[in-house]
Amino acid sequence: MAAASNCSSCCQLMQGAVQQRRHSPAAVKRALVDGGGCRSWSRKVPLQTRRAATIRCNLRNDSGRGILEFIGGDLARFDLGQWLSDVEQHKSLAIYPPHEGGYEGRYFTRLRYDGYYFLDLTARGLGDPETTLTKVHPVCPAHLGKQPIARWYFPPEVDYRLAALPPDAKGLIVWVIEAKVLSKAELQFLALLPTLRPKVRVIAECGNWRQFVWKPLKEISGLTPETEVA
Repeated sequence: MAAASNCSSCCQLMQGAVQQRRHSPAAVKRALVDGGGCRSWSRKVPLQTRRAATIRCNLRNDSGRGILEFIGGDLARFDLGQWLSDVEQHKSLAIYPPHEGGYEGRYFTRLRYDGYYFLDLTARGLGDPETTLTKVHPVCPAHLGKQPIARWYFPPEVDYRLAALPPDAKGLIVWVIEAKVLSKAELQFLALLPTLRPKVRVIAECGNWRQFVWKPLKEISGLTPETEVA
């Protein structure tokens, strides 16, 4: 009797929907239950039995695709550990960030969290790197044609910053932007600077690439033969 009453009520609901919206097939379709059949409303499927679809992604599978293809490249940096180990091993690196910029900030921040302090320089207008970084060097301010020509002397940039480091600092990072304008001899000096100052690490932006990559600065400057990347 209960099933018959449920069936009759469902049919009445269908007839009412057809009479109210005679030219609307959507109303009739909404009135149909399970493809035209009738079922008891007490037989609803509990929500707990519904299973949500999940997507499992590995870092890199056989097809060459991984989780990096599903999220932004600036949100996942799985090579930060390798970055830290290469900075400690080679002590001077040539980096190639993407053209749009912003990616190098995560590597910068990771070194700062590791206890390093930074000296930010631009290669344009740097002058002789050896004189500017390790020796007392003169600087001539612009006189604009009215003031007398003067020459001021500044302490070595690297030695001055090393003397001002706190006791718990791990070292000093000399971060040189636009290093692609430097000559081969100037790059060679930057590559050898950690040998002269053991607490110094050098990061030089020598160009751009599609993703953030780096190589030892000694290979870029020609001090050591370049190794093929597997």
